[in-house]
Amino acid sequence: MTGDEKQPRARGMSAWTTRRWLRMGAAVSLVVLTLLGATGAWVLSRTESISEELVDVRTPALTTAIRLESAILNQETGIRGYGLTGTPEFLGPYRQGLAEERANHARLSRLLRGHPAGLADLKAVRTALSGWQERVARPVAAEPPGSPSRLATERAAEGKEAFDEVRAALRGQQERLRADSARTNDDLMATLVVRNWVFSAIAVLVVVLTALIFEGLRRGINEPLEQLGADARTIAGGDFDHPITPTGPADLRRLSGEIDSMRRRLVRELAFVEEARVRLDAQAADLQRSNAELEQFAYVASHDLQEPLRKVSSFTQLLQRRYGGQLDARADQYIDFAVDGANRMQKLINDLLDFSRVGRLHNAHQSVDLETVLEGTLSALSVGIEEAGATITHDPLPTLVADPTQMGMLWQNLIGNAVKFHRPDEPPKIHVTAAREGELWRFTVTDNGIGIAPEYADKIFVIFQRLHTKDVYSGSGIGLAMCKKIVEFHGGTIGVDTDYRDGARITFTLAPEPAESTGPSALPESDRSQSDRSESERSESDRSDPEPAR
Repeated sequence: MTGDEKQPRARGMSAWTTRRWLRMGAAVSLVVLTLLGATGAWVLSRTESISEELVDVRTPALTTAIRLESAILNQETGIRGYGLTGTPEFLGPYRQGLAEERANHARLSRLLRGHPAGLADLKAVRTALSGWQERVARPVAAEPPGSPSRLATERAAEGKEAFDEVRAALRGQQERLRADSARTNDDLMATLVVRNWVFSAIAVLVVVLTALIFEGLRRGINEPLEQLGADARTIAGGDFDHPITPTGPADLRRLSGEIDSMRRRLVRELAFVEEARVRLDAQAADLQRSNAELEQFAYVASHDLQEPLRKVSSFTQLLQRRYGGQLDARADQYIDFAVDGANRMQKLINDLLDFSRVGRLHNAHQSVDLETVLEGTLSALSVGIEEAGATITHDPLPTLVADPTQMGMLWQNLIGNAVKFHRPDEPPKIHVTAAREGELWRFTVTDNGIGIAPEYADKIFVIFQRLHTKDVYSGSGIGLAMCKKIVEFHGGTIGVDTDYRDGARITFTLAPEPAESTGPSALPESDRSQSDRSESERSESDRSDPEPAR
């Protein structure tokens, strides 16, 4: 066969998968083992058959033939002694020999069944013995005892000749039986030799097949998988440019190719991610600078708005006190509008400042007993609670690691809203609950007030969003937005229980301890410290409202 003729076959076998190789190896092994097993079974069956022939037939037949000869000799001895002496005691061995001869003859007939030659020899012995018994043994045994038998003397020569024929038949029978026994024994020895060779060959072939199977598995599966694992570990170690070498059967080569394709795609994705990360870092730096500038602008703008607003508020109040009632009714109304607008603007700016301070100025986490915080809140709201006739109850509240100022703002806004938005014909009833849910604490504030429609459940947490006009309910629309910011700053969530219909139920969660990084501020540390100091100073200045010089 030429090299060109071998090449297509090599390509065909190289396309075999692991399953096909395993199936082929298993099929060949099963065929070889089946043939060897069949041969071994035949050898064992042959050995058993010959052994049974030798043990159950040949050896017992030879033994029985010898016993038959002994019984016949006993008959001849007894007849000869009785013929010479006429003594009846000699007939005992004769009669015993007859009984043994009949028994051994019957046994030989059974043993030699299926062996024509052996039966022919037995028949020859029987024929010769019958002639001797007919001519000599029975006539002599019939003679009267007491004196030598005349018939024995007369037929001595004939009896000797007849018994010689019996001896010859017995000798021929035993020689054949010995020859058959020896031949059977030789067959058994030869079969045992063949059996030993067959089982030795089976053992050698099993060892060879085992070695071939293990070698095939090592070369076809273990080595390719080890190579694939080594390449994968190299790639996992960071060398993403390391190629994966396909080896082994077709399916393992295909798997290696797919993993290498995944590696190449991963390299492309990593390059894209690295490029995106660089762009994101640049955008994050720009966003951080922008946030810092916006926060500084908000602080400065709030402070700059406070000063002229205080002047407007102070002068309008002074104008109201000094000239109230001296002008017409419309002028007094305009002055009232100006004073109210200035006050509301000042309150709105202060609320905005409080909203912006969450997570910046108030960020001193410590162990906070919410029972104490709630009691302080109820004390601060005692006037409004007393005026509304509100009843406030609560479950035992836990101790958390949080910012105490923010916790106070949270309870003040939630309890204040529950008291404010009550029904005109029914005093407020407010209940606070606390329960552990996994790693968080869940709190609810339930009231019997006017409630919140489900379609506004998300809107109320947006800053400046109001569901009622300021003429109906006062406020700036920042309270619940501030609650949302405080809760999220402490690792929780807040929402409205839309299934509750008998009022409003606000539910929120808080973490027992703060996360590693809290606070949304994007200011650098130095800018944030400077802004915090400025905020503190402005917060102090906001508390005073000096009257301008007249």
